[in-house]
This record gives sequence, C-alpha cells and structure tokens, in this order.
Amino acid sequence: MDETEAFEQERPRLTRIAAQVLGDHAEAEDVVQQAWLRLHRNQTEIENLAGWLTTVTTRLCLDRLKAKTPFPVEDEALESATTAETTDDVLGDIVLADTVGVALQVVLDRLSPRERVAFVLHDSFGFDFPTVAAVLETTPAAARKLASRARGRIGQPSSEDALADWEVVDAFMGAAREGDFERLLELLAPDATVRADAAAIRAGTPERMDGRDQLAGFFNGSAQAALPVYVGDQPGSAWFHKGRAMVVFDFTVVGGRVQGITFRAEPETLERVVRRDGEARRT
Repeated sequence: MDETEAFEQERPRLTRIAAQVLGDHAEAEDVVQQAWLRLHRNQTEIENLAGWLTTVTTRLCLDRLKAKTPFPVEDEALESATTAETTDDVLGDIVLADTVGVALQVVLDRLSPRERVAFVLHDSFGFDFPTVAAVLETTPAAARKLASRARGRIGQPSSEDALADWEVVDAFMGAAREGDFERLLELLAPDATVRADAAAIRAGTPERMDGRDQLAGFFNGSAQAALPVYVGDQPGSAWFHKGRAMVVFDFTVVGGRVQGITFRAEPETLERVVRRDGEARRT
C-alpha cells in the first residue's frame, strides 16, 4: 500500500477526531488536508503511521484553538514541564474510539485549548495520559491536571474520584515502579503514614514514615518485585522472592487516596496472601 492509499484509509478517522476537537466539520477537513501535506513533505521514516497522523492532526487542531482563544496562564505553567518521550514510542498500538457523544460538543467551548484537547483525547477517545502528554508535548502529570480541570469546568465528576480500592493500590504501585513522583503525590493523602510489624522490620523495611512527601520519595522508583495480591478481602501488594511472598504491603485507602501502608511479614499474614489480576482473585 502506498502513502496515498494509507492516508485515505486514515482520513475518515482523522476527520472525526478533528471535528470533535474543533466543533466544525469543514474546518476539520481543512486540518486533515494540512496533515496530508505534512505527510507528503515528510522525509523521515514513520513506523506508526496512524499514531503519527493522529498526533499531527491533533496538534494542528490545537494551533487553531490557540489562535482563537487567549492562552491561559495555568496552561503556560503546565507547559513548562516537557517530556522527552517520542510520539511513536507512546502511541504504540492505540486504538481510537470512533464516536463521541453529541452532547459533549456543547460543553467543550467552556474549556481552554489544551484542556479541550486533553479532555477529548482521554475521556472521549480513550488515550492514556502518557499519550496525551506526547501530543501536548508535556508530562503525564500535567496532562492529567488539564483533563481533571476540564472535568471540573464542565461539571463532570472525575473518574479518578471513583476508583475502586484495588485500582488505587495498583496505580500507586505502578507509579512507584515507573518513578512517577508526581503521580505518587496525587495518590497519597497529605498525612499518609507507613508502619511495619516486627517481622517486616527484621526483613529490612522502615519501621515508620510520616507524610506524603516522605512516602513518595521512598517509593519513587521502587517496588520492582512487588505483585498485586489480596490479603484476606483487602487488595494490596507483596514483595515476592523465588515465587514466595516475603513482605505484604497492606493498604488503607480512603476517598480514592492512600491513607496508610503497613508492611507485614508475619507468617500468619503471608499465609493469607492470594495473587490477583485486577479485581479478580487467583485461586
């Protein structure tokens, strides 16, 4: 398949995205044609054509929105934190939804350009925040804030506030492994604490930590060998060694944030550990 044929296959999808972001079908068609011209002039190899075209189209839409709307001060602050990730790296195997609710278009005009793009890409088309960040040339944390602020301005509750406890635990441990310090701070209550039982202390865990900053600093970039588990009926995580749970991270989640973590290594606790996959138990 040559370049023209490949682009024409993508054109309907790109037009739908641009129309939802811009709110104008004719303007969307113009933007997609601009994306075609950029593709035609491109001299570098493109490994992920769908992702490349999605990013170019969305950024062209963003440029048009910025030209119509004064650039908000808050967005300038978020813009200062940029990411070194490449678009092809983070777009990967993205599959976009083809439709957005009609009613959504009514509220989009209340948002700043970057809020609008973050909200549409994440909440309507299912992009993850690293991908939204790559499109907006910012960090995942900044992209998350843009989408969250957009929800607040249109009166839509944040899906983050409705996370199940196991989702909070897994998001926290994922941020720990990835070294996402800002995300750790978001998931921790300001007065979060860490405690440990005697067996865990003997195994080398800290006995006590207090406060969100200290906990985020401790977990940042750690927990590489931790896996999701249930401890009784509660979702948690555990450090495994040679297939055996050695230390359990027993979480207390309140209001969608981690309020406390207790390291436990007493044999009776470890016996209650059951591996899980998301919210499901593994027998």
